[in-house]
Amino acid sequence: MSTPILVTGGAGYIGSHACKALARAGYTPVTYDNLATGWRDAVKFGPFEKGDLLDRDRLDAVFAKWQPAAVMHFAALSQVGESMADPGKYWRNNVCGSLTLIEAAVAAGCRDIVFSSTCATYGDQDGVVLDENCAQEPLNAYGASKRAIEDMLVNFGASHGLRHVIFRYFNVAGADPEGEVGEHHQPETHLIPLMLDAIDGKRDALTIHGTDYDTPDGTCIRDYVHVMDLVDAHVLGVKWLEEGKDSRVFNLGTGTGFSVREVVAQSGRITNKDVPVIEGPRRPGDAVALVSGSRRAGEELGWRPDRSTMETMVRDAWRWHQSGHYDG
Repeated sequence: MSTPILVTGGAGYIGSHACKALARAGYTPVTYDNLATGWRDAVKFGPFEKGDLLDRDRLDAVFAKWQPAAVMHFAALSQVGESMADPGKYWRNNVCGSLTLIEAAVAAGCRDIVFSSTCATYGDQDGVVLDENCAQEPLNAYGASKRAIEDMLVNFGASHGLRHVIFRYFNVAGADPEGEVGEHHQPETHLIPLMLDAIDGKRDALTIHGTDYDTPDGTCIRDYVHVMDLVDAHVLGVKWLEEGKDSRVFNLGTGTGFSVREVVAQSGRITNKDVPVIEGPRRPGDAVALVSGSRRAGEELGWRPDRSTMETMVRDAWRWHQSGHYDG
């Protein structure tokens, strides 16, 4: 059997794409997921182990069974609005769950971890193009929980020799161009699938949350990266650690920001469909603009976000959207 990699959250949107990328690169992705937000039908590229991050006994059993060479850690709650309303849920699930995972990994002798962090750790830094050296000032419990896990990895590195690659990424979009996996959340909170639902009548309209931000058109600006480019970086992260290199933090973005209105306008042209839109109030915890300015991932990892054009991301998402989803 090829080298096992434990993928927490491997039944979710990004995790399932990562499993495909790992399998294609010659690894055996072992999905560990409680299916609270993931989909069993998305586990197609390696074995499945059902379990919760807070269940240490279950984690110990899975580490003993598979003896993974590394962990790729995606499992987390990730809704900004929910994290503002119920921060305890995010600290308990994301932080306590990650602590349990890290302690289980160290006990099993698995000391390489690739961690899915977020640009939300930077908060709202007006006019700043964000690189890895920018201050981390999260606005919400989601971002704060991810920053805490980053600190945890550093601490365990100093005490137990745990090595990590941390990816702080921006807005993930698109889908597997071959259509084997794609984006499907319940409830859906991401801009592009919400917009595609509105285009094909699955919802009455797309709500734009906030039109009075200090941006050219009044809507939030985000840097979008294609999910397949993103997971390619994670495979490069595994190889980085395999080669014995030091722990490192990388931003994953394109350096180009799109406002919500720009995404809507481009998507209408790409799909040749009208996008019904209504305007709503701002959501608590949303930053004005988040754009990556880092070149580190390209220079050090050799990462190239070749699919991360808005046209490609929307076309791939639209193709997946029209093909049907998991049964759940």
